[in-house]
Amino acid sequence: MARLALLSVSNKTGLVQLARSLQEEFNFEFISSGGTAKVLQNAGLTVTKVADYTGSPEILGGRVKTLHPRIHGGILARRDNSQDVVDLQDNQIRPIDLVVVNLYPFTETIAKDGVSLSEAIEQIDIGGPAMLRASSKNFAHLTVLCDPAQYEEYLMQLRQNDGEVSLEFRQQAALKGFLHTSEYDRAISSYLSNQISQDEEIPQQFSLVGKQVQSLRYGENPHQSAAWYQTGITASGWAAATKLQGKELSYNNLVDLEAARRIITEFTDTPAAAVLKHTNPCGVALGNSLLEAYQKAFNADSISAFGGIVALNQPIDAATATELTKTFLECVVAPGCEDDASEIISAKSKLRVLILPDLQSGAKQTIKVIAGGFLMQAADDILSDTNKWQIVTEKKPTQKEIEELLFAWKVCKHVKSNAIVITGDRTTLGVGAGQMNRVGAVKIALDQAGEKAKGSFLASDGFFPFDDSVKTAASAGITGIIQPGGSLRDQDSINAANQLGLTMVFTGNRHFLH
Repeated sequence: MARLALLSVSNKTGLVQLARSLQEEFNFEFISSGGTAKVLQNAGLTVTKVADYTGSPEILGGRVKTLHPRIHGGILARRDNSQDVVDLQDNQIRPIDLVVVNLYPFTETIAKDGVSLSEAIEQIDIGGPAMLRASSKNFAHLTVLCDPAQYEEYLMQLRQNDGEVSLEFRQQAALKGFLHTSEYDRAISSYLSNQISQDEEIPQQFSLVGKQVQSLRYGENPHQSAAWYQTGITASGWAAATKLQGKELSYNNLVDLEAARRIITEFTDTPAAAVLKHTNPCGVALGNSLLEAYQKAFNADSISAFGGIVALNQPIDAATATELTKTFLECVVAPGCEDDASEIISAKSKLRVLILPDLQSGAKQTIKVIAGGFLMQAADDILSDTNKWQIVTEKKPTQKEIEELLFAWKVCKHVKSNAIVITGDRTTLGVGAGQMNRVGAVKIALDQAGEKAKGSFLASDGFFPFDDSVKTAASAGITGIIQPGGSLRDQDSINAANQLGLTMVFTGNRHFLH
């Protein structure tokens, strides 16, 4: 007896070629539903419609088609179970050898502008997931395919094994089927959750599913295996970026690039550049042109910038491209690249250059894995509103100084805590990152700034618990300080600033970064 395949797909890529090979080479017969049957018939293939096979018409506008004992009995029957075999015979059910199913395009539908809830609901597949789960469960006796990319390998299995398919292939295909339905259900539950509680930053339940973009050579270190995954069916963020040139991205590249993306999004109206190393900025600057911004950022700490990651908030122009080729860099990311700039930068063929038009495409939450679970928090994307700042000292900052303090505060937000950032002329002069005490971070930042600290400004991601850091900053020539405030001994710091002639601003928000 000919083998039986059930074909019911939303994505019809490669369907006709698969079916023709199955019918002509391996004597398969087909049962199919709706649009799939029509495509196969139009291609000249013989197909039995599901409704004719089951004896039950499609009802409820197509909502019920394959939910029938003749379908699911044929899928779930165990060929080595005598009672199952008897049940098939008594109910005139043929065992199904192959199930080819993929699901309604729910994710693609909800990604469209203006899609209503009712439209989204109609794209929730019911029969498809039921068949995928049933056939995946019974992989010991049949094969399930849910991705057109599997078709050729399945045919190769048949050709190389006298028309049979290995158990290993069937089990791998079953796993893919379960992963497909799992991701599909997650997309639906996430969408409905957002519909019900759009203002809820931290949901009661959260699932994270990813599709591997590529295997990475290793993780943070060569002995650690690693891979890169994208969430959602539609590529976004780094998965949607265009790599113009350069070597394959590494795990550390991607981690650093994300840190670079986050910091450069702070600056939208003025040309800006950031140079990062190990997720911390070693130079950030604004300029009258992109070239000027990059030169200032690079020269802020040219030693650390060697082998760094560069983020630009404007398309790369020829002048900036020329400057980028003068030293060794790992990666450059920008929202675009002019043609002549692309040609210039190609001289550094190993330099990874990525174009990410939507630099703002960050997640609304951040997630960290811990033993037995994970932590989630809302992204630290609170806007810096200078109107809400509290000027706590007798000396008041000028408008120009407010702008400098704002620049320092934005950069400090992206430096690992304890963090101190010193700036002047909207350029970082010294960065103290990830220190165990704030005094140590102050000293590192001041040492790096050197003589340039005189007349500059200092930002601290957390409050000063004592006045010692204020005094240290003043002795180095710092003009103004911006910090969250909130210490029980804030007044000590304020008194020290007044005695030493400094300006001090409290923002009311801290920016710890761990």
